[in-house]
Amino acid sequence: MENTQKNRYMVTGAVLKNIACFTMFTDHFFAILVFNYMSLHPVDGAWDPQIEKVYRIGRAVGRISFVLFAYLIVEGFVHTGSKARYLLRLLLFALLSEIPFDLAFSGKPIDWSSQNIYWTLFLGVLMLTLWESLRQHQGIWWQTVRFAVLILSCVVAFGMAADYRFMGILLIFVLYQTRGLPLVTQFLSAGFVMFFGTWGANCIRYAESYTAVYLFRFSLREMYGLSAFALIPFYNGERGRQLPKPFYYGFYPLHLLALYGIARMIGVM
Repeated sequence: MENTQKNRYMVTGAVLKNIACFTMFTDHFFAILVFNYMSLHPVDGAWDPQIEKVYRIGRAVGRISFVLFAYLIVEGFVHTGSKARYLLRLLLFALLSEIPFDLAFSGKPIDWSSQNIYWTLFLGVLMLTLWESLRQHQGIWWQTVRFAVLILSCVVAFGMAADYRFMGILLIFVLYQTRGLPLVTQFLSAGFVMFFGTWGANCIRYAESYTAVYLFRFSLREMYGLSAFALIPFYNGERGRQLPKPFYYGFYPLHLLALYGIARMIGVM
């Protein structure tokens, strides 16, 4: 009775998913609508400073979403009854989400410069699946192969320009490796990967345009995502009352299409 009463006030997987969806929507609302509006309506040749303040707050809130999704993808990997079906679902929605993602962020149905978050999640789960399948093999050779899988996944994520690049893969990896360890270990590991993974990817992408010091400061904004660890300690390991699974998978492409449609209607895209 005492445990039941305690769990009632803990955070379920459903709550984490709903918060992740809300913060993702917030992030994309500001990244698509507000960003384009500021770009089209400058004040004295620059962004409106008042709107920019609100924009930066909205994007900071949005940083929480990927940390929660990475955490939930690890939980899904651990508890799924079929890793093959899990991978197929992620791959299917990676394909279905690409056009909505490209329309929302570039205004074009096909844009190879960046790929949607489902590709990152798919590669992360594929990496964990291969990592675990090789666990049964002993010896330095097999350990080398396991780390080669991790590195190759990071290279593929960066090469195909998947959202969050190799930082996304590394975050999924460290959340898996630190699962069940003290919260401070998870927090510090995630923070290390989020910052240096983002900074490293930005240095590779923008080395010719910006200094390493500027990119260092720019990459600090990713650390707002660590606010997710204010919720994670209260997760009770239970699914909770969730909406149908297709809702959570379909929310990503559908809300991007909706934001793209609104952007077209109000003339900011």
